[in-house]
Amino acid sequence: MNAPAPALHPPGATRHLQSHGYRGLEPGPRLIVTGAVHGNETCGTRGIERVVAELARGEFEIVRGAVTFVPVCNPLAYAHARRPGERNLNRKLQPVASPLEDEDRIANVLCPLLAAHDVLLDLHSFRSPGRPFVLRGPADNDGTLEPFRHEREEAQLAMHVGPNRVVDGWMSSYAGGIERRRARAAAGDAAAAAAIEDPTYGVGTTEYMRSQGGYAVTLECGQHDDPAGPEVAWHAIRQTIALLGLAELPLVPPAAPFECLSLAQVIDRHAEGDRFVRTWTSFDPLAAGELIAVRADGTEVRAAEPGYIVFPDPTARPGHEWFYLAQASSRPL
Repeated sequence: MNAPAPALHPPGATRHLQSHGYRGLEPGPRLIVTGAVHGNETCGTRGIERVVAELARGEFEIVRGAVTFVPVCNPLAYAHARRPGERNLNRKLQPVASPLEDEDRIANVLCPLLAAHDVLLDLHSFRSPGRPFVLRGPADNDGTLEPFRHEREEAQLAMHVGPNRVVDGWMSSYAGGIERRRARAAAGDAAAAAAIEDPTYGVGTTEYMRSQGGYAVTLECGQHDDPAGPEVAWHAIRQTIALLGLAELPLVPPAAPFECLSLAQVIDRHAEGDRFVRTWTSFDPLAAGELIAVRADGTEVRAAEPGYIVFPDPTARPGHEWFYLAQASSRPL
């Protein structure tokens, strides 16, 4: 008797992605809305479910272009209510010829789906308390890191999804951090040598969308368990549909004035003994010279200039990103 064929998927792995597609009978842009790229970030899932229910009841209809909703992009992570399944889906997102991890198999389905659309609204949430904000991409450019041609359209989308805090600079700050990490590795830092040294590791859903000729924003809808988060996501979805003219929905004016910030630098954690001097929350203001953290060897980490701390992660692994520093952006909306 022949032995049974090996399983194509390990136990518990993702077997399919669920999506809801709507096609208007008039031409228009193609929008994709994604939720639960990280499994413990469910506000987008709830917002998508609410809009899909409204469409099912006939409260409005897609009459132009197309909309695709993917309520849960990472089912394995979602099932366990944790950020990754086997790794972070929102890092180095690209098709993989020989998938090794669950997120690789997801990418082989999700990436072509993203590429088939023009606009992405990616819905997330964050760990610490704070108000919602929007992450947008770079200015129009012909560079090698993230060439782009839709700055104006992306700015319009960022203005209309709801929050009035808009942040840019993700890829450039991440790439700068990779260069510093490489320098530490060359100097013999074992943690830095073991960490990711590839700038393309910073590519997630929105960066992949831009690489395929589209444009995108990430909406951080608030703290993970904030009951207002699903409402923020729902409002943003309807606003995006209205802005693109895909349905006959009212468009609420932008929430001006806007606070525009740029991520300027990422700081890695070097050792387990590195610690923050207080519990920081994203966008806590920093004065020039203010003490942020102390390294395991006693070295102080201070703010070189006035600004803000963003994405502080006290659980970061040595060699990986610990927090970001942000300043006022020179790119108004």
